Amino acid sequence: MNAPARSAEAQALAAYAEEAWDQRIVPALTEYIGVPAKSPMFDADWAAHGLLDRVAADAARWVESRKVAGLKLEVVRLPGRTPVIFFDIPATRPEDGARSTDTVLLYGHLDKQPEFSGWRSDLGPWTPKFENGLLYGRGGADDGYAVYAAITAIEALDRQGIARPRCVGLIETCEESGSPDLPAYIEALKPLLGNIALVVCLDSGAGNYEQLWLTTSLRGMVSGVLKVEILAEGVHSGDASGLVPSSFRVMRQVLDRLEDSRTGRLLPESFHCDVPGARLEQARATAAILGDLVWKRFPWACGADGGATLPTTTDPVEALVNRTWRPTLSVTGAEGFSDLANAGNVLRPYTAFKLSLRLPPLVDGHRASVELKRLLEDNAPYNAKVTFHPDGRAGALGASGWNAPDLAPWLEQALDAASRAQFGEPVGYIGQGGTIPLMSMLAAGFPKAQMMVCGVLGPKSNAHGPNEFLHVPYGKRLTAAVSQVIAACP
Repeated sequence: MNAPARSAEAQALAAYAEEAWDQRIVPALTEYIGVPAKSPMFDADWAAHGLLDRVAADAARWVESRKVAGLKLEVVRLPGRTPVIFFDIPATRPEDGARSTDTVLLYGHLDKQPEFSGWRSDLGPWTPKFENGLLYGRGGADDGYAVYAAITAIEALDRQGIARPRCVGLIETCEESGSPDLPAYIEALKPLLGNIALVVCLDSGAGNYEQLWLTTSLRGMVSGVLKVEILAEGVHSGDASGLVPSSFRVMRQVLDRLEDSRTGRLLPESFHCDVPGARLEQARATAAILGDLVWKRFPWACGADGGATLPTTTDPVEALVNRTWRPTLSVTGAEGFSDLANAGNVLRPYTAFKLSLRLPPLVDGHRASVELKRLLEDNAPYNAKVTFHPDGRAGALGASGWNAPDLAPWLEQALDAASRAQFGEPVGYIGQGGTIPLMSMLAAGFPKAQMMVCGVLGPKSNAHGPNEFLHVPYGKRLTAAVSQVIAACP
């Protein structure tokens, strides 16, 4: 195929993606954002509320309405587990021996994080608003768009008569809870998945909105509730303080075993790993592209661009490594405190924190969870009752991270060609600090598969926080780029 034909194909794919987003995807996502389909971790009665079933059914109907040739779709429901959408679309490529069995797996999720506070006065988590190319609201970018973009990428190829391999889709509804149900579904669906040659995961981020970004690594995570109990009930602080230890002070001592509060460095060496040399080189290359945007992308309290004293580092390389290859602790919730207006002079009976411990890509999540529980609970100060309950199911506590396999030459070339065709810039490589449990599961189950992990979560998109948005122009170009890479799959 000559260069002009490739250029014409790229333009046709882009035009189809543009039309699909404007006419079909944005309207579907607008309805989706309006549904508070929170992940099971944040809605214990999710089954009774039916919202996860609703968004899965809505997405399934949308996919079936596209009438893609040969499409088979099922909303799979294992007993007691969140639903999963599975679709299967046969190849349009002529059969060619073993090549005819190769399959592309496209992944996304439909469950959402909770509301959080601080939304702009005219915005809200469940009140979608399209403004200047940005679609605001919870879940559109993380990750409701994935199933719609995946089908559109396949449709674009078929409409242009561009041959492609078989494509299957796996869209789950408990990713924001650590994907506890996913292993059971992968096992149940494994006979239908086939020979996975390429995984396209549309649940990641972008360093900027000017080029295609390939995610090279993901951190793992251990989350759970740490609780320190001192009293059976609250008592007068003037009467008891100095004799009864503060549960908050005990909490501080326990956390000091885990983290150096001055630097944020995690103290157990087992929670660290060496950074591969290739990832350091990629971080240097990415730092040269992004510069101070690496840290200025966040909504610093002192102003839109932050200040030199606020980040842990303003060195772009160190910033990239810190947020992708080093363990960090965050406290994401608290219990046992009165609100300020009702905070009387009472020594509180307990303090509880929700902990989120991000782990480097090569650290085993389950082992880290077991070690963290031992570290926090053993030999409690003042013999206080200290408990740590990690999230997850027995035998699968914690989520392991992921380090991408070496790129096959065909994929490296296809990614760069797609980025140049759809964005006019070469592909960028970046690690992500978030966690997608599926990737480590698939890496174990399909060790020969190539991985295209990408997404629309670029600067200021603020997934999980207030004013979350989906950058629609980037979504359009990413969809066309995915089409090109699928077509290039050998």
